[in-house]
Amino acid sequence: MIHMRTDDPVYHEPVMIREVVDALACKSGGLYVDCTVGGGGHSMAILEASSPGGIVIGIDRDPEAIEAARTSLAGYGDRIHLVRGDFRDLLEILDGLGIDEADGILADLGVSSHQLESAARGFSYNVEAPLDMRMNPEAGVSARDIVNGLDEDELARIIGEYGEERFSRRIARFIVRERSYRPIETTTQLVDIIKAAIPAAYRRRGPHPARRTFQALRIAVNGELDALRELLEHSAKALKPGGRVCIISYHSLEDRIVKRAFLCMPLLEPVSGKPVTPSAEEVDRNPRARSAKLRVARKVLHPQKGE
Repeated sequence: MIHMRTDDPVYHEPVMIREVVDALACKSGGLYVDCTVGGGGHSMAILEASSPGGIVIGIDRDPEAIEAARTSLAGYGDRIHLVRGDFRDLLEILDGLGIDEADGILADLGVSSHQLESAARGFSYNVEAPLDMRMNPEAGVSARDIVNGLDEDELARIIGEYGEERFSRRIARFIVRERSYRPIETTTQLVDIIKAAIPAAYRRRGPHPARRTFQALRIAVNGELDALRELLEHSAKALKPGGRVCIISYHSLEDRIVKRAFLCMPLLEPVSGKPVTPSAEEVDRNPRARSAKLRVARKVLHPQKGE
C-alpha cells in the first residue's frame, strides 16, 4: 500500500497517483524516470511501489523543485537521484548517469501550486507579481519580454495558437496600445488589459478571462510544446522493450501531441484508446486535477507502424 503525504503546503497533491503507479507497472529492481519531479510526490509513490530495489531518476529545471524533492525524498537514500535539467535532454541526462534504458518514464505537465502561488514567478493571473513565467528562472526570455517586444501579429499568433483564444487579435492590439504608454511589467497590468479587450458578455461567463492568454505566454516562454515532442521522441529510445511512458496533460494542445505520438511513432503503442482521467472523488479533493488526462504507451518489441 502506498502512503502519501497530501498536506504539503508547498507543492500540490500529485494527480492520479495510483493510476500512475499501475500504469508504470512498478516492480522492485526497476528503473524509472520522473521527468517533472516537482515536490517529489509521484517519485515517492513510485519508490514505494518499487520497493525495495527500485530506483528513480528525478528531473526538473526548476531549482526550487529540486530542493523540495531533495527534502521530501531524503529517506530513500541512493534509490533516488535528482538532476536539475530539462526533460527535452532526457537522453543526454541518462547517458551522463551511465543509464542505457529505463523501465518507465513519467511526465506530469502541470504547473505546480508552488509555482502558481509564488509571487516572484508570475504564473498566476490571481496574484500580483512581476510578469515572468519562466520554469527555469535563470533562462532567457520572460513573459515581460514577449508582451513588450513582439509585434502585434506575432502576439496574436501566440495567444491564438497556444491559448486557443478567440479574441487573440483584440488582446494583442490592446497590449500593443497599452505598452506604447508604459511597459507592461506585472501580472495585474496584463490581466486588466485582457479584461478590457474581451467583450463584457464573454467576460461574465466561463473561466477567468486571462486564463487562455496566460497559458499561451507560459507555453511560449518555456517552449513547452517543442519540449514535449522531443521528450516523446527520446522516451521511445530510452525505454526498454515493454517499458512504459506515462504523460499527464492538462489542455488539448498537449493531449493532441501525446495522442498522435502514441499512435504514429513506430516504437510506441498506446496501452488503451482513451486517456485515464481522475475519479470524481479525486476532483472533489483536488480541483486542479479536473482537466488532467493520463495517456500510457509501451515500447514494442517489433516496430510495425510507419509515420
